Amino acid sequence: MNPRLLIVSSCALGAAFLAGCQQPYGGVQNPNGVPVTEMRPDERGFVAGTGVESQDLVAVTDKMSRGILGIPEIAAAKVTPRVVLEPVVNETRFPINKDIFLTRIRSQLNEKAAGHVRFLDREMMKTLERERELKMSGQVTASADPNVVEFRGADYFLTGKLQSLTTRTSQGVSDYVLYTFRLTDARTSEIVWESSAEIKKQGLEDAAYR
Repeated sequence: MNPRLLIVSSCALGAAFLAGCQQPYGGVQNPNGVPVTEMRPDERGFVAGTGVESQDLVAVTDKMSRGILGIPEIAAAKVTPRVVLEPVVNETRFPINKDIFLTRIRSQLNEKAAGHVRFLDREMMKTLERERELKMSGQVTASADPNVVEFRGADYFLTGKLQSLTTRTSQGVSDYVLYTFRLTDARTSEIVWESSAEIKKQGLEDAAYR
């Protein structure tokens, strides 16, 4: 066979094959999809809006955890302070998972505090009380006297609040977000530490947050 004719025939078959592959199958035009770009949590991505995003979360929680560890009530305490985390109040227009702030602050402090602070798991109270009742009734074994209440009381409460101001015109949208956190003495009600962070962003279009 003529080599030129063989090349032409091969190209024709290849074109026909590719044309067949381009036909929609089950509504999927590109089975391989669009590649995902992996980024650092503290890096601003190309998919962004004017609201609370991962880089804001990282920056704010890092600042708050450093601030808490630096105060004398924590750093120089003779007895390890016990802290209870209260739910964050979200007064912004963004329906974010507000508890993620306290979760990251707690994990940062537990990782870096080296035993200088302890957190009380009040979310587990019902489970802990049920376990105590099972031990008292003898349904499960106990290594300590279940009749003695050993649940610790809080020395401090950590609370936070997110507030914002929004300006929207035909030229775009602007959002200012204020993050405030404070540590309150459970015995005296004194605020022993408070810190804030503020972020302002502007954009041509708004973004949908979930």
